[in-house]
Amino acid sequence: MPLAISSTLPAAKPGSRRSTATLSPTFGSVYSVAEINAYIAIRDQLLAEAEEVRTTAKLSSTALANDFVLGCLQPVRSPYETQCLPETDAVRERKRCEDVRDRIAKLRSSAV
Repeated sequence: MPLAISSTLPAAKPGSRRSTATLSPTFGSVYSVAEINAYIAIRDQLLAEAEEVRTTAKLSSTALANDFVLGCLQPVRSPYETQCLPETDAVRERKRCEDVRDRIAKLRSSAV
């Protein structure tokens, strides 16, 4: 019994596939900004849950998510400039990361 299924479709020509190099430069920017904003939303949701539940596990996962978001907001080097938030937004979000870190510390001290 054969292990592979033979296809009746011809293989694609080498030049027929669209490479990522042909995508517009704004595509990576839009996608990256949306992804960073999704991480920020996840962090904010975890913080809201941590404020309600105040368990060690929830506070730890919130802190981890906050650290991840902070890592996404670090200034980037060439050639990755298009894959980050605009600097004004990044500065604002870095400040929010500091505020979240402080809030987590307060929640941890009140949970003990």
